[in-house]
Amino acid sequence: MATETFDPNQSVTLTDNARKFFASKLAAQEGALVRLSTKESGCTGYAYVLDIVAAPEAGDAVMDFDGVKLAIDDESLTLLQGTEIDLVREGINQVVKFNNPNVVAECGCGESFSVN
Repeated sequence: MATETFDPNQSVTLTDNARKFFASKLAAQEGALVRLSTKESGCTGYAYVLDIVAAPEAGDAVMDFDGVKLAIDDESLTLLQGTEIDLVREGINQVVKFNNPNVVAECGCGESFSVN
């Protein structure tokens, strides 16, 4: 299956803070992109997986946010529809946050989520 390109407003969005964060991570790796997927995990069902990769996998949806390319696993796209990815400061740490409107429950530690 070929890689598809989607309008970022239809699937997943990045805040400006997240875009700048990912841009800094990708700067040293020409042509690299961020890949987002989910895996079955934790006490509630799924966990987010972020990787820096050289190329998308077959079937991935690829979105471009001012030069930051985000590939989303085709099997995860339904779970992630409408998700906003943000970078927030918690104390002295920066954390990637997923504001996913499809989530109906999260585990207490925030590592996993479930959807209807």
